[in-house]
Amino acid sequence: MKLEMKLNGKDVSFEIAGPELLLDLLRDNGYFGAKRGCDNGDCGSCAVQVDGKSICSCIYFAGQAHGREVTTIEGLGTMEHPHALQETFVECGAVQCGFCIPGMLLSAKELLDECPNPKDADIREALDGNLCRCTGYTKQFEAVKVAAKRIIEGKSKGRKPARGGKSR
Repeated sequence: MKLEMKLNGKDVSFEIAGPELLLDLLRDNGYFGAKRGCDNGDCGSCAVQVDGKSICSCIYFAGQAHGREVTTIEGLGTMEHPHALQETFVECGAVQCGFCIPGMLLSAKELLDECPNPKDADIREALDGNLCRCTGYTKQFEAVKVAAKRIIEGKSKGRKPARGGKSR
């Protein structure tokens, strides 16, 4: 089956042979930001956005993405112009081992796209589906609040993050 979609802003096509998971398709094609965690949609490590909504790619068939727009963490920002969330996660110390961070960033982006000035309860709810074993979520929570403020004020710095490239 020929699968066509917009991936990180570019029109792409893949040949898939049936019930392949979107997570596997992405990782097999060099998009390593989505991580295999629980394999049942509970941890959020595999989160990507489909048409602007965060989904768990470990339980989403690749064929379901046909004709849709898919955004992975690799499409969120660039080294030269990181998204405000990427900046603030680094600045606030919200990145520890990094395994859960791509999913958290995409969940937070969905929130800020829908609600630019979220209340604390909105942030808690948005991050709720992302499990982190390293932190108490306090720094991630603060990073989302700071990013929301920067986006509203138009003050994203666009600096290079401390580390770059595709994560494995």
